Amino acid sequence: MTKQNIAGEELVQLAKLALEEVKAQDIQVIDVRDKHSLTDYMIIATGTSNRQINAMAEKVREIVKQKGVMPLGEEGKGDSDWVLLDLNDVVVHMMTAAARQFYDLERLWLGAEQSRAADGKHHSPENTHEHFVKLNKDLD
Repeated sequence: MTKQNIAGEELVQLAKLALEEVKAQDIQVIDVRDKHSLTDYMIIATGTSNRQINAMAEKVREIVKQKGVMPLGEEGKGDSDWVLLDLNDVVVHMMTAAARQFYDLERLWLGAEQSRAADGKHHSPENTHEHFVKLNKDLD
């Protein structure tokens, strides 16, 4: 197998296709070219279990290898809640929903206004922060 030079955008599409094939949830692509010098894109996807996360990683690895791309590294194999696959121009993060919420990589790389922590539930009217309740009473 000869190593091919695949552009980051094509690698993103291959990885997304692989993740979709194994039913990964909430696949997000973040362009970090202007924020980070080690990679161009980050893909974050949720798996429903550690077993599915391992299947996701295996499928991405399989699809990119068919195009001659050899992953540079992998972290979190086995029963981890977070598996990272480094494809050089693209880093794929595959996580359980709990790990994804806890680490909130979207907020880190996109900014606080893009945060998906707690699925936005912490901003719902039913879960108003105590300091906002006090502020609103003071304004009345």
